[in-house]
Amino acid sequence: MTGSLLVSALVTAIFAVVAFALKGVTTSGAVAGAVISFTLYAAVGPGAFAALISVFVLTWIATRFGYSRKQTLGTAERGDGRNAFQVLANLAVAGASAALYRALYGHPMFLLGMSAALAEAAADTVSSELGQACGTRARLITTFEEVPAGTDGGVTLIGTLTGLLAAAIVAAVCAVTRVIPYRWVPVAVLAAFLGTLADSLLGALLERRGYLNNDAVNFASTAVAAALSLLLRV
Repeated sequence: MTGSLLVSALVTAIFAVVAFALKGVTTSGAVAGAVISFTLYAAVGPGAFAALISVFVLTWIATRFGYSRKQTLGTAERGDGRNAFQVLANLAVAGASAALYRALYGHPMFLLGMSAALAEAAADTVSSELGQACGTRARLITTFEEVPAGTDGGVTLIGTLTGLLAAAIVAAVCAVTRVIPYRWVPVAVLAAFLGTLADSLLGALLERRGYLNNDAVNFASTAVAAALSLLLRV
């Protein structure tokens, strides 16, 4: 047991250093990411860690795709990466699901919730970043009126499709590494997609009015995805 914890700590420490070096996270973001990744690895195993890696790679690429264009629009992410609050907003639900899986004697429903939360985190970032990089206009999810790309609650076709693809990739990684059975992949993808819709709705209804910030919206949408996956499971 001690040996596996040491391996978990070593692997996640290396991941945190690499993520920081790639400017995917700030110093505080690296610490928060290390805590989450250690939890996933120690509680579930290398498969969960592989899923987290897929989320990082997808979001890192999407964030940097068309970066100069997003800078012009004023919607680009900070150049030094995500801070601790942003990391936790996207990954805390997955980490909590992994911890509950370990604490409650390995009940598989928590692995499904974890997978859906990770898939939603990837889908949300990829859809937002590529939607902004590939177009100047979006449609507000509540009224379908045209708004500038990057507007809270705005959705684009390219963003929606690439977000769905990102969710499918993360869910597939979870299945290939035997975190979840293959029959649960569509469930995780659908729950993640519905989570991104919840993200857009919260953005349009609450974030635009200043009732919630982006971190709160991201946390809520991953929680929605995890909860829906349990209702949709077959």
